[in-house]
Amino acid sequence: MQPILVEVVRGSVVEARHRVHAVAVSDGDVVAVAGDAGFVTFLRSSAKPLQALPLVRARPELDDAEIAIACASHLARPEQLDAVRSLLAKAPATEADLECGHEPKRLEHNCSGKHAGMLALCRAEGWNTPGYRLAEHPCQRALLAQVAAAAEVAPDSIGKAVDGCGVVTFALPLERMAHAFSRLPALDGGARVAAAMRAHPDLVRGPRAADTMLMRTLPGWVAKGGAEGLFCASSGGGVGVALKAEDGSTRAVRPAIAAFLARLGLETGALGVVAVENSRGEVVGELRAL
Repeated sequence: MQPILVEVVRGSVVEARHRVHAVAVSDGDVVAVAGDAGFVTFLRSSAKPLQALPLVRARPELDDAEIAIACASHLARPEQLDAVRSLLAKAPATEADLECGHEPKRLEHNCSGKHAGMLALCRAEGWNTPGYRLAEHPCQRALLAQVAAAAEVAPDSIGKAVDGCGVVTFALPLERMAHAFSRLPALDGGARVAAAMRAHPDLVRGPRAADTMLMRTLPGWVAKGGAEGLFCASSGGGVGVALKAEDGSTRAVRPAIAAFLARLGLETGALGVVAVENSRGEVVGELRAL
């Protein structure tokens, strides 16, 4: 099966093309594929729902907004920052404890919710918090074990590197990512994470983001985008999806995931409708999946 081709059209001219690989898994079997299901890439921020599992098990008192923000790549909107502050307060920790860098402040970094969740996990487990982001810290070792268990692979088979926010990121084939997300609701803590994300899709990213839009559109689904054109989702009913734009283009994700889900018989409404706009806000083209 060929990859999904996303064209960027300006006026009547095709200005760019993106190749997108995608796979859907159910009950351990591949049920749909476009391109290379074995394409290996980093989970990046798509790992956040899996990384939140040890947190919700250790901290059952957290509310939906606090769990959702731990899974988020937020845009520093006021309600998102309020959720990060709430999670930090429960940890307990402060903005100074965050090791995610500055955008321009640590609190405003789009991964600050995940980092606040890691601090809360460290407090619950009695681990020292300095260096919680480093590969040798018990926090990151626990998260590696969690991702490996979800994907049903050996931890030492997972490629590792440093993510944009300073924590460990994990490399897997797309098929294993889809498999992990297909199992999310059945994993210990997974139903709680999924329910929180569905309750607060706008905390997870924002109004025009593929993950937020998908969760608004398809009842029961949860989704999380990642850097470099990655996207993972779970139907809540045993189907997992992973998608990757080969060139790392995030703009290709919405039309590509809409086209791929259509192959599964799902109607995604406006998700796949992506306009090309100029600096005046005028629509001058579109992205379309072939």
